[in-house]
Amino acid sequence: MAAALQTNIRPVKVPATFRALSEQSSAPFRVRCAVASPGNKRYNITLLPGDGIGPEVVSIAKNVLQQAGSLEGVEFSFREMPIGGAALDLVGVPLPEETISAAKESDAVLLGAIGGYKWDNNEKHLRPEKGLLQLRACLKVFANLRPATVLPQLVDASTLKREVAEGVDLMVVRELTGGIYFGEPRGIKTNENGEEVGFNTEVYAAHEIDRIARVAFETARKRRGKLCSVDKANVLEASILWRKRVTALASEYPDVELSHMYVDNAAMQLVRDPKQFDTMVTNNIFGDILSDEASMITGSIGMLPSASLSDSGPGLFEPIHGSAPDIAGQDKANPLATILSAAMLLKYGLGEEKAAKRIEDAVLVALNNGFRTGDIYSAGTKLVGCKEMGEEVLKSVDSQVPASV
Repeated sequence: MAAALQTNIRPVKVPATFRALSEQSSAPFRVRCAVASPGNKRYNITLLPGDGIGPEVVSIAKNVLQQAGSLEGVEFSFREMPIGGAALDLVGVPLPEETISAAKESDAVLLGAIGGYKWDNNEKHLRPEKGLLQLRACLKVFANLRPATVLPQLVDASTLKREVAEGVDLMVVRELTGGIYFGEPRGIKTNENGEEVGFNTEVYAAHEIDRIARVAFETARKRRGKLCSVDKANVLEASILWRKRVTALASEYPDVELSHMYVDNAAMQLVRDPKQFDTMVTNNIFGDILSDEASMITGSIGMLPSASLSDSGPGLFEPIHGSAPDIAGQDKANPLATILSAAMLLKYGLGEEKAAKRIEDAVLVALNNGFRTGDIYSAGTKLVGCKEMGEEVLKSVDSQVPASV
């Protein structure tokens, strides 16, 4: 039976107190991930290393998963499958049917990264990114949760002033399977004047807005009780409906303070005063942009994991960073976002919270010990590569001593 989504998703242990959605049995809406029965401690995990630095970071995360699992009596059966550019080179399509089948049959999916310069000039249907969009659609993962927390150890790695970045703790809840990325009609055609015209469609049905809004309200309820819905209702009809539906649902959550903000203002406020935000909910394209912006407040996009979840079936867990082809194969990648994605996989995909906590604490120990990859390096810390950072996390996984922040 699937386990209820817990919306207190945290990449690491932080001061704020969160509780699982599953603790609230009266919740009117649940998002679920595939998981075996409580007595079953063996899980099938599909690994999708993908492109660029993906294979490097997924390999390390796999080792960490195995180590944490073995210490908690959890066994994994891994199946590695191609996606993105790697799949294009291998079989000519960005998402092979065999990969789809493996993902659907697994208990959870761990993805590395997609894309690279090599395939930039491919036709649209043969772009690596098409494989990721298709995978999300096939798994029906509509709720994407992306935490952004500034850790005390990394506050100086943020590009913002310390007084602005310190204490930032927010969650972006992004609708993942609708909107302009999937809307029809779309395409490129020639108009009556002989000029090429490109067009896409931003479209949302009421039920799509309602289900992601409920996830966001439940997330805010278990955090600090504040939800900011981001739209462009002064221009876009799809956003007018978005605001209408979100506002209508607010009466079901009297303990959550709802506000609305236009996306351009939200982008500005994220760098001006990010601590004003607790939970943000928005559509696919706005969430894509704002969550990347929020990640840089934390010091590096290489630190942040994400979970993509559906009503039923396996969840998709991945770092929010890209494939970084310019540093691929050079042992420069930061594996922590993928390692923390593995922790989210354990906690929110499989319900293995003890194993997940081992990983979260191990990451903090490595940071407390001063180890940094290039993207989060600062004076007085030790610069290490991708492999060594992974080794340091592995050393700490079996530690029962709680990591302090």
